[in-house]
Amino acid sequence: MSFYLLPFTKMRCLLLELTSLLLLGSIFAQRQVTVQEGPLYRTENSHITIWCNVSDYQGPSEQNFQWSIYLPSLPEREVQIVSTMDPSFPYAIYTQRVRSGEIYVEKIQGDSALLHITELQDRDTGVYECHTPTTDERYFGSYSAKMKLIVIPDSLRVTSEAQTLNKVQHDSLELRCAVSKTTVQHSHISIAWYRKKAEEPAVEVVSLSRDFVLHAGSEYSQRHASGDIRLDKIGETLSKLTVYNLQSSDEGEFYCEAAEWIQDPDGIWYAMTRKRSEGTMVYVEGTDMDINVRLETEKRTYTVGEPVEFRCILEVQNVAKRYFSISWAFNSSLIASFGANAVPVLNSEFAQREALGQLKVSKESDSVYILKIYQLRLEDSGKYNCRVTERLKTSTGEFIDGESKRPKNTPITVLPLKTNISVEVTNNAPSVLEGESLRFGCNVRTGFRPQNRLSVTWQLVDKQNRRSDIVQLDRDGTLHPGPSYIERSSYGGIQMEQIRPGSFTLEIFNSLKADEGHYECRITEWTRRLDGEWQMIGERHNGSAVSINALDAGFAVTAISRTPGVTYNESFDLQCIIKPHYPSWVPVSVTWRFQPAGSTEFHDLVTFTRDGGVQWGDKYSGFRTRTAIEKAESSNNVRLSISRASDTEAGKYQCVAELWRKNYNSSWTRLADRTSNLLEIRVLRPVTKLQVSKSKRSVTLVENRAIPLNCSVKSQTSPDSHFAVLWYVHKPADTDGRLILKTTHNSVFEYGTYAEEEGLKGRLQFERSLSGGLFSLTVQKAQVSDTGSYYCHVEEWLLNPNHAWYKLAEEVSGRTEVTVKLPDNLLEVNQTTKNLTILENEWVTLECLVTSRSSHASHLSVEWYVWKPGRPEKEEVVKLSRQTTFLYGELATASDLKSRLRLESPSPGQYLLTIQNMTVQDSGTYSCRVEEWLLDPTNIWYRRAESLSGLTTIVVKQPDASLQVDTTAANLTVTEQGQFHLDCTILSVSSRESRFAVSWVVLKTKGRGGRTSRNKDGEEKKEVLLRVGQDALFSPEASPWEGRLRFQKLSNMLYRLTVLQAGTNDGGNYSCRVEEWLPDPSGVWYRLAEEESGPISVYIQNTGSSLQSVTCSNDALFYFVFFYPFPIFGILIITILLVRFKSRNSSKNSEGKNGVPLLWIKEPHLNYSPTCLEPPVLSIHPGTID
Repeated sequence: MSFYLLPFTKMRCLLLELTSLLLLGSIFAQRQVTVQEGPLYRTENSHITIWCNVSDYQGPSEQNFQWSIYLPSLPEREVQIVSTMDPSFPYAIYTQRVRSGEIYVEKIQGDSALLHITELQDRDTGVYECHTPTTDERYFGSYSAKMKLIVIPDSLRVTSEAQTLNKVQHDSLELRCAVSKTTVQHSHISIAWYRKKAEEPAVEVVSLSRDFVLHAGSEYSQRHASGDIRLDKIGETLSKLTVYNLQSSDEGEFYCEAAEWIQDPDGIWYAMTRKRSEGTMVYVEGTDMDINVRLETEKRTYTVGEPVEFRCILEVQNVAKRYFSISWAFNSSLIASFGANAVPVLNSEFAQREALGQLKVSKESDSVYILKIYQLRLEDSGKYNCRVTERLKTSTGEFIDGESKRPKNTPITVLPLKTNISVEVTNNAPSVLEGESLRFGCNVRTGFRPQNRLSVTWQLVDKQNRRSDIVQLDRDGTLHPGPSYIERSSYGGIQMEQIRPGSFTLEIFNSLKADEGHYECRITEWTRRLDGEWQMIGERHNGSAVSINALDAGFAVTAISRTPGVTYNESFDLQCIIKPHYPSWVPVSVTWRFQPAGSTEFHDLVTFTRDGGVQWGDKYSGFRTRTAIEKAESSNNVRLSISRASDTEAGKYQCVAELWRKNYNSSWTRLADRTSNLLEIRVLRPVTKLQVSKSKRSVTLVENRAIPLNCSVKSQTSPDSHFAVLWYVHKPADTDGRLILKTTHNSVFEYGTYAEEEGLKGRLQFERSLSGGLFSLTVQKAQVSDTGSYYCHVEEWLLNPNHAWYKLAEEVSGRTEVTVKLPDNLLEVNQTTKNLTILENEWVTLECLVTSRSSHASHLSVEWYVWKPGRPEKEEVVKLSRQTTFLYGELATASDLKSRLRLESPSPGQYLLTIQNMTVQDSGTYSCRVEEWLLDPTNIWYRRAESLSGLTTIVVKQPDASLQVDTTAANLTVTEQGQFHLDCTILSVSSRESRFAVSWVVLKTKGRGGRTSRNKDGEEKKEVLLRVGQDALFSPEASPWEGRLRFQKLSNMLYRLTVLQAGTNDGGNYSCRVEEWLPDPSGVWYRLAEEESGPISVYIQNTGSSLQSVTCSNDALFYFVFFYPFPIFGILIITILLVRFKSRNSSKNSEGKNGVPLLWIKEPHLNYSPTCLEPPVLSIHPGTID
């Protein structure tokens, strides 16, 4: 069986390696990828799986796997095969095989996968790499693993001659199969023969494993055991199957199958390839009347009381259609018989046993009959047989005996009863301590029959070789203590149990020295006779010796301490060491005693009783609050721990130990007592470690700021230290520092004389950091008088263990030089100079911008001034005080300027003064003055600085006159009694707020000569028709036009006056006069400009006028008739004269040279009046001779 040990050993090693890897993974927590160990050898066209696992990863449980190969031809180049996450992962040479399913990855678990290659090819040889893409927070560990695969040719050949054989029942069958291979690697071959019927699954006949173990199939195991099935190896490659005594059930196709096995590096054998041969069809013909009988039983030797079963098996054709009688015989004596009706008939002796349930005759099937004896007797030894007789049915329906057959006799031997048990005794220890329990086990190892019973007796053989019964358990399960152990057993000191059949225990609690000796277990086996009585068939015994060590042997006590000298509030331990090292169950009481320093008497301090209780002494009750007593679980050592040591705990200590034993009746016995050595403990005050920072520093700050003073404790003696801090200031005029403030160790504040005299109490703020080592004193609202040298004086206080404070040490810090000064003057106002020219009624905003100030807490007052031309001094306009009170100056109060001022501050430091509706009188040079006020430490405001802004010069002008009126001249001819319109059009104005006064005037003409009338000064005399003032008031109409005038305002820029019922006296030159009025900022209107329009010449035509008057009144007709012919006529005359002049020049200009005057022609002079009633007169005047 050595071939089973190798895989088991390797599997155990593999499990150990996996366990180690798991432990390492849990420690280092780094990703680990493992792949099946190589190299692996596989044959072409076979199916291979390669596993890959990942462990100790982070992220999701579902991991991905990617497989690649490194081919032998290119060992450094990675060729991608398949991936669980990327369908495009395979290279082209593997894409088709992956898509077709020839190569795929099977996920076993989220972190475990199998690579499948269903049909290996020679090119699949190479190094395979399994890679797991990371899901970790950082790269740590291995992310891939490699293994090697070698694809070898499939050289296995399995051949067997294909044939058809017809056999007769009980004939023999021989078949041969040739198996060969040419594999270079070391491999094994397994061979198996199978029989297959039609659609039924193949049945294994016999096989030879790779380890050369012969094994028969389940249907052929009995026949193989009887020698009817054989498998023999003939030569190196040939094997022969032989089947003797063929049965009809052997019909079918026989073929052989071979497999080639190779051992992988992990020690497991793998079938690389498996092939079968061609089959041989075997037909088995039976003999219709032949009867074959077999008698089978399990074994041939039995013991009284054991069961036996005999099987009588008929091997005949058509058993269901034939009739048989069976008879059972013992030593040629009939036991029972079965007729054709299958009803058994037993003889008188065996019928009685059958009635008692000791024997049974039955029919299992048409071909199997059973005789079973449930309890064999000695007289049942002998030969057993069965006879089968065929019963033939005649034509009359009667049965007659036909052929009869019986097998060979089957002898059995029934051996008499005797005990075969073996007894083994175990104990918990060969040597125990007095008081420990003794535990014994008594086990029946072999030979015990379940139907039998056992009785057990425990005995003790002492050192004087005296034997005494401890306890007995009879076969009925009743316990009987021995005479010497009745009392101990009644208190539960002796206990015996049956754990299971054949296994017994004895336990003796609280052992005594007298329990030492040799313990024996005697077991008697009993069996029940057929008459129901119990019979002893034997006794076996075994024993074990036990020695018991006395408890008080070597009992000693020692007191030790590692800290004979301790400091206040420290702890010290006192150990009471008890030897030997007793178990925790051993009852030991320990008492600590104490002698105070300076005393001569010892008193009990505390006792750790034998039952685990603690009793305190009455003398030193104060110890209980600071003392802990502890007993070790594994020993009786007692530790006395005293915390917060003080002078009270100084002295000598001693421990007393008592050894006890608890008896089985719960009484106590003191075995021994011991007293330890003396321990002296000294308690000292701690050594100070106080250190205060000695660093010096200088602080310069502005008045009203806070003075920060720090006092830092760099080290302290104890975390529980308290500090008293005294703050001092030293001034040049003083010889010593003056106390400002004191904080005691219990945080009580006390002001010093300096704080009282200088009024500092309200300005002091004391703080202590949470860590306790930094103390801060802040002097609020510093004054110049606070200048000086400051330092602190620190006292370290500790609480002694008796809750009383004592000063351990004191130390002075370094000094802080403080200088307090007034704040710097940083006030700055924008100095930009501006010149502004604006119109009346416009608004002006003057800015006063503070660009810098001495303090953000300061208050500002802003005052505006103006210098006006012709005035010697500046005048105050307005003032905004530091309390934001608005105050008007004399200038604003005396005029309407007060109502036109607006002051605002949109942002800190920016002040805007707006003057609305500026007037000419507001012209001048403006400036602002800013004062900065600060609050001194006594809450009194004082002016720290002032500054003037740049100058802004403002010139206010009235608006320029831009009035324009249409000056185009026009002519109107109106029939008498008709009407005419006089339009007055304003083309531009000076201001949108302008108003207009409009007047229409006329200049009349008199006489035919068209001359206008003039006044006595020679000026043209114009008459006002109507005036509409700027306030929309109309003047009275002039008398000639009274009732005949109509005024219209067609728009703001167009005014119309209509004259109704025109008369001949209405002719003349009409025009309109426009006055532009504007309001000044005080609302008073003044005239800004005046313009007059162009003349409109109006001619009134009488209804009875002649052609002359019509022509004269019509401009176009007048020019056509009277004006245009004359220039044409003049040009014609000039042309004639020039021609004549040139002709005279051609006669050498004799006349000119002789002084004959030339004729000069002047341009025609046209004198006409557009209102004349006669045609114009054209006259030509002769020229003069130069």
